[in-house]
Amino acid sequence: MSDNFPPPPPEQPQPEHRVPVGAPHPSPWAAPPVPPGKQRTGVVVTLAVGGGLVVAGAMVTTVYLLLDSVSEAMERPPARSKAPYSAPYEYEEEPGDEEPVEEPVAPEPDVKRDVTITACTRDPRIGWQSADVTVVNGSSSPADYYIGVEFLDRDGATVSEGVTGVVGLAPGKTSRKKVQGLDEVPQGTTCRINDLSRTPSSEE
Repeated sequence: MSDNFPPPPPEQPQPEHRVPVGAPHPSPWAAPPVPPGKQRTGVVVTLAVGGGLVVAGAMVTTVYLLLDSVSEAMERPPARSKAPYSAPYEYEEEPGDEEPVEEPVAPEPDVKRDVTITACTRDPRIGWQSADVTVVNGSSSPADYYIGVEFLDRDGATVSEGVTGVVGLAPGKTSRKKVQGLDEVPQGTTCRINDLSRTPSSEE
């Protein structure tokens, strides 16, 4: 050894880790012990998470019970009112509220009784047929009449037609009209009223 380098210092004895009496010897493969501060943090986190789950479960249960009670209340029939029964209000009419009663009006006689065919003639020169009609107003007011006549051959077929009218015929009065056909018809043709109406007259 050279004289230029000082001798190394003597080795210092290392303190030995003594195991308490009666404690098991730690395994050489075991994880190092956790410091006390980290253990407390883990316990706090576990308690917080568990408490949150409990609170959430309690809230869900409360909401479910509320919804169940609301649905049962909606399904129940409405409670009957305990108010005493009262009869419906009856309206009493005043003497002046009565509606006037209309007197029944007698129906007018059938218009068919008012019109009569008095003659049915064929003109021998031109072969046209005509009918003479008499109108008697059997109603209670002035009336207008519309009269249609058809001319039939021996087989009952219509061979010609004609119309006439009476305006403002007073009740009980009589009017005579001639209904002229406009077609040549065979001999033996007959006359028949096929259209008839009576309306109140607007003529004074």
